[in-house]
Amino acid sequence: MASRGWTRWGLFALVGALPVLVLGWLAVVVVRFATSDYPLGGGPEKVPCAEALDFGGAKLPEGAYDTECTVQAWMDTDYEATFRMPRAGVRDWLTGTYPKGPAPGTELCDESADLCLNLDSDEHAPPAGVDANAVVVNVTYEGPDTARVSFSAFTV
Repeated sequence: MASRGWTRWGLFALVGALPVLVLGWLAVVVVRFATSDYPLGGGPEKVPCAEALDFGGAKLPEGAYDTECTVQAWMDTDYEATFRMPRAGVRDWLTGTYPKGPAPGTELCDESADLCLNLDSDEHAPPAGVDANAVVVNVTYEGPDTARVSFSAFTV
């Protein structure tokens, strides 16, 4: 008889502890979502710039410096690259990299950009054979000789 009583109390303790465990788990999830920019994982990771630009069918231009490149992947993949280069070579680099793309211009640029190129439609898609579904390049002139390039190649 003694063992039967322990079985009932053990079952009662298990059923009583279950809501506490569920509430504890829920509290951890809420705190993680509230304190993390990437609660489901997939935060940005540094990668070689050759990898980042290659994903969108490009190569670093000659004279590029201050390079910083990342990839963020979860459901989609997003490569970001920023670098500086000689201002005089920006248009040639863009048209040489994407000869079948639209001409670089000022339409649909980021607010602070002076020049951009968008390959994100059926009419103007990234080159065949690259992994990216879209490429967006924004250029900001930082002076008479320097341009800061923000390159993004991603899947959708």
